[in-house]
Amino acid sequence: SINEETVELLQPYFNMEDYTLEYGKKVCGNVAGLLSWTQAMAIFYGVNREVLPLQANLAKQEGHLKIANAELAKAQETLDEKQAELDKVQAKFDAVMKEKMDLLNDAETCRRKMKAASALIDGLSGEKVRWTQQSKEFKSQIKRLVGDVLLCTGFLSYCGPFNQNFRKLLLKDLWEAEMRAHKIPFSENLNLISVLVDPPTINEWNLQGLPGDDLSIQNGIIVTKATRYPLLVDPQTQGKSWIKKKEQDNDLQVNSV
Repeated sequence: SINEETVELLQPYFNMEDYTLEYGKKVCGNVAGLLSWTQAMAIFYGVNREVLPLQANLAKQEGHLKIANAELAKAQETLDEKQAELDKVQAKFDAVMKEKMDLLNDAETCRRKMKAASALIDGLSGEKVRWTQQSKEFKSQIKRLVGDVLLCTGFLSYCGPFNQNFRKLLLKDLWEAEMRAHKIPFSENLNLISVLVDPPTINEWNLQGLPGDDLSIQNGIIVTKATRYPLLVDPQTQGKSWIKKKEQDNDLQVNSV
């Protein structure tokens, strides 16, 4: 029930010199208590006059805060729903982008393969003529194969003891004439060396000490491919040196006479 008018009516009493707690105690304890109470109520009114608006405003702001928190919770719920939808869409987007990158990589790989295949086809197209000619040559070689093998086996079996001139006489003048008489096809100007041995083997023999002339190469062929033991007439000991070097890894034992 205290109001501003009441406090104003009390103010002259508060300003009196004898309106103090000490003076009231001298008069009567109850008077001192009443005096102290009136002063306290006036002070309380002054403080409460400022606090009440603040309390009212606080209650009002708390109401606003409650409403704002409710709206925030609703907005947060909506945000969570939209975030979940966004996550799903993002996952689909990532999957589609990964599929796109895989397709691009596959397309690039296919493009490189097509380019390489086109280059290969272009490069091989120029070989068509040569392959066609080679195919015809192979057919012709197959027809002549029996005669060529016959000449090679005859060379390995019978030409070993003879010199180059007699070997040529046997091959060209006797055996080829006999084969023509019996209509056995064979290759004209047959190169026995290229048929019976490959160039890397010849190079290896040369490194082992065998001379590089045709007679020496033919002798090497006879030594390595004939089924009978070879007999070497070797006054210059070139054949002996070659055999020792060739067979040194096989623990060749040599008896000197």
